[in-house]
Order: sequence, then C-alpha cells, then structure tokens
Amino acid sequence: MTNDNMPSYALTFDDAVQIWLRHGNGEFQNRIAASFDVNPGRVNEILKERKFVGSREAALKLRAA
Repeated sequence: MTNDNMPSYALTFDDAVQIWLRHGNGEFQNRIAASFDVNPGRVNEILKERKFVGSREAALKLRAA
C-alpha cells in the first residue's frame, strides 16, 4: 500500500547531472522520471535547462573524464 499523501521526491543538482548522463545514453525521460519517483515534467524541466542550470556542463565534464 502506498501513501499518496506523501510528496514525490525533490530532485537535486546531482540528480540533474545523473539525468543528463542517462539521457545521453539514450534512456527515455519517462523511465528516468519513474526511477526518481517524479513526474516526467520534472525531468523535462532539467533537459530544457529551466532548472539546475549548469548540470549539463557538469555531466559533460564527468563523461569526458
């Protein structure tokens, strides 16, 4: 039984970096969102760079390392 009164997970900057890495590997936004227990719109906000500006660059640096 789930508690639907609990808010979903709040994404962090580090989560945003992981989202960029997973998206870069071809993973679908809805699958990424499900793994973080968030609405797919939250993942889309990151990929459209409306939230956590700079996370894309951080992910690119990690990938290059």
